[in-house]
Amino acid sequence: MPSQTQTPSLEPSLPEAPSTSPQPDDDRIAIADTRQLSLETGRRLVTRHAGLFLFLPLLAHMRFDQIVARAGYPGTPMVPAASAFLSLLTLKLLDKERLSHIDDFNCDEALGLFAGLNILPKKSFATDYSYRTTREQQVGLLQGWVGQLAPLLFPEANSFSLDFHAIGHRGEETDLENHYQPMRGQAGPSVLTCFAMEQTSRTFCYSDANLIRADQSRAVLQFIDFWKQLAGHNPQWLYFDSKFTTYAELSEIMQQDDISFVTIRRRGSAILRRLSALPSSSWKPAVIDIPKRRHKRVQYVDERVKLRGIDGDVRQLAVKGLGRENPTLFLSNNFAASPRDLVMNYARRNGVEDALGSSVNFFHLDCLSSEVRLNVDLDTVLTVLANGCYRWLASQLHGFTQSQPKALYRKFVECSGAVEIETDGRIVVSFDRRSHNPILREAGLDRDHPKIPWLANRRLEFVYS
Repeated sequence: MPSQTQTPSLEPSLPEAPSTSPQPDDDRIAIADTRQLSLETGRRLVTRHAGLFLFLPLLAHMRFDQIVARAGYPGTPMVPAASAFLSLLTLKLLDKERLSHIDDFNCDEALGLFAGLNILPKKSFATDYSYRTTREQQVGLLQGWVGQLAPLLFPEANSFSLDFHAIGHRGEETDLENHYQPMRGQAGPSVLTCFAMEQTSRTFCYSDANLIRADQSRAVLQFIDFWKQLAGHNPQWLYFDSKFTTYAELSEIMQQDDISFVTIRRRGSAILRRLSALPSSSWKPAVIDIPKRRHKRVQYVDERVKLRGIDGDVRQLAVKGLGRENPTLFLSNNFAASPRDLVMNYARRNGVEDALGSSVNFFHLDCLSSEVRLNVDLDTVLTVLANGCYRWLASQLHGFTQSQPKALYRKFVECSGAVEIETDGRIVVSFDRRSHNPILREAGLDRDHPKIPWLANRRLEFVYS
């Protein structure tokens, strides 16, 4: 396998924040008492989600307000752009069905304070705001977010798993294209989305919901362009399944010498007959020693093949013993990596499918028919941000690095407590007695973090009962 190269700074060079003219004050964006954030000394807010403030040190360190501003998101005199976006991110970080999650939190002033507001906006504001955003703004936000998060979670990122996810539509007749939905076992009206996950940290770093069937095969090339613009170089390894792209796009990738891919080839009857006719001496043994893997001893045939639509030879690895009746066919343009490494690294691509499953279950990704209707492209970007927040929190808590967002939420975020504004400029979050408090105390998430710009540059302090 090629040696890993040191990744240069991933902090993107983005244009200055454009000036946004005040928007009209109408009923769609009306909220109560948010014209001026109340940071009155002695103000005490009791909440059932005091753990939400555990994410503020990360957002302050990344200067989330500047990321939103540079991406060009709109704001109003009542709700600045950063606060508007944080109000939507707040709801993504909470394990509450999107069918009703805004109405249930309208009176929790602590959640509003997290976003730099007195209370959260109404769901009509969330819908209206999401449809005022554009794809260019989502890309700018992703560049700023990943550029700041990468040094914390994946400073030497070089391997990425990509996958499609169809968000199904349930309701009256629509003009959406039909895409295959695994949960339903059939094709149906849906919005096709694409996600990319950094393999080592298992963190989402890209999303796109602006796909149609005609150009979905070029999604991999769009991600390559995104990463090159962000990091200054191409991604080194890409892993995706057989339906993600076509041979024509694979041929384009092969023209760039610094990109290696691994994908699956569909098994044709002629290929299977040829492989079954090979003598047993042609199959070499290997051990795939991934922990908890059921099928570890495999046999493989490594060969060069020519495929219609691809210029040049492609490496084909036929592997038996992976739990399927017929051999699995791996395709790659890398001839230096060992067969064992190719199979093991591709097996880790399952992590993106697991992460998408968690996104549907916890981040409410499949909510086209929800009462809270959001621009789907913005919704997928919010999922990327929320996933990054939970991956960062997991990395900070000793013994919880592999924990799923739902477990982290139940043990650390869904914790009752109180938020108090002190006279010395501090915001003190007091957590009620809980068995996991010692782990938070040991992590010291509030230690040496920057001041929070959208809370009048106040510092945060955590107190545990």
